[in-house]
Amino acid sequence: MPSEQTLSGKRILIFVGDIYEDLELWYPHLRLKEAGAQSVLAGLTAGETYAGKHTYPAKADIAIEDVDPNNFDGVICPGGFMPDKLRREDKVKTLIRHFHDKGQLVAAICHGGWLLASAGICRGTRQTGSPGIKDDMIHAGVTWEDAEVVVDGNIVTSRRPDDLPAFCRALVDVLEKQAS
Repeated sequence: MPSEQTLSGKRILIFVGDIYEDLELWYPHLRLKEAGAQSVLAGLTAGETYAGKHTYPAKADIAIEDVDPNNFDGVICPGGFMPDKLRREDKVKTLIRHFHDKGQLVAAICHGGWLLASAGICRGTRQTGSPGIKDDMIHAGVTWEDAEVVVDGNIVTSRRPDDLPAFCRALVDVLEKQAS
């Protein structure tokens, strides 16, 4: 049975960098493709291949510095150790704030929530993430929930790879609502 292409025409940015969590990048990337969306991998250097925590390679389609957020409908922040490095990049924070301010999808799983905290978009929101960043997220103003997925408006967050089915269902749902 063919899948429905409910997200045809949507373009989603996914951050990639050294030691990203393999499943947290590839599962949403492939699920969005299945739904008809195009996901674009953005790393510090275009064309560079980054190794995940489990060594699966991912090649950046575009340099983060070259991303025009007006060409995208949202952003996904996978976890792993990658967010700790990318949260230091001003352009990453600017992109996340742009999507949030426009009411577009801002999604993070596991340690990806660090990027949302560094972008300053957490205060007054409900979120979840890796238990390892719980204190950081609470200090950033999040009302913490221990749940497989938390949707607060345009923000979608999950805790870990086991939560990916619920995370991806929520991504698709938020994007479908934005299309209507």
